[in-house]
Amino acid sequence: MFAIVRTGGKQYRVAAGDKIAVEKLSGDAGDTITLGDVLLAGEGDSIADASKVTVSAEIIAQAKSEKVVVFKKRRRHNYRRKAGHRQQMTLLRITDVGEGGTKKAAPKTETASKDDAAKTETPKKAPAKTAESGKGTAVENKETAKEAKSASKKAPAKKTASKSEEK
Repeated sequence: MFAIVRTGGKQYRVAAGDKIAVEKLSGDAGDTITLGDVLLAGEGDSIADASKVTVSAEIIAQAKSEKVVVFKKRRRHNYRRKAGHRQQMTLLRITDVGEGGTKKAAPKTETASKDDAAKTETPKKAPAKTAESGKGTAVENKETAKEAKSASKKAPAKKTASKSEEK
């Protein structure tokens, strides 16, 4: 079952097991929260009553997104200002999407949740959406970009004949 939820002024299509990065929500890693603003829900092609559907998620980590550089310049006036900003975000794992009465999550052992929290406690980069799948991390995107760049460097460059050589 999938649902479209609104949080932080944005809308996300989620299903059980998905990982999403949303605007900062209160809570610590390992806490379970309920995303209350369900806009649409369904199973396959059929649409269910969104008012009866609940979406529960587990907080994986509190992190910062990529840096956004703000650069202001006025030509010919010797005016330049450079500032940076990193937005606070929360990484969520969707545990359950379903009817309000039938919501029961599988019992978890304490050791497994502590291991998951320890692995993802300090992420280097916040996840960013890729064009092809919509899911992925910025680190993966940079790695694929580096691979593509190195592959293009390996290809021999074509030399064009200069005008003096043609004559």
